[in-house]
Amino acid sequence: MAFLTDIVVRYPDEQEIHIILDNLSAHKTPRVHDFLTAHPNVHLHFTPTYSSWLNQVELWFSKIERDLIYRGVFTSVKDLSRRIMTYIRKHNEDPQPIKWKYNDPSRRIHAA
Repeated sequence: MAFLTDIVVRYPDEQEIHIILDNLSAHKTPRVHDFLTAHPNVHLHFTPTYSSWLNQVELWFSKIERDLIYRGVFTSVKDLSRRIMTYIRKHNEDPQPIKWKYNDPSRRIHAA
């Protein structure tokens, strides 16, 4: 609620605000519903359950952290930035799709 309030006060009432988020139950409480009713210019867009593109972004950042940043020695923020961009360019020379698979045995749901 604090995040939503903070966002709304930064923009004029007529400004459309679109927020992309996952399907966490905290995003669908009665308080959030009441807030959205009071602020019709705010629109929440939920990513698909079990197949969030945000998961793919998290995986990518995790890969950069594991492959480059963890235990890395950087002389400056500029050096870190340069090395991240070099890493990305190298990765893009031979990009491979991420094959994401979800398996929750307790719910017997499988998504790929």
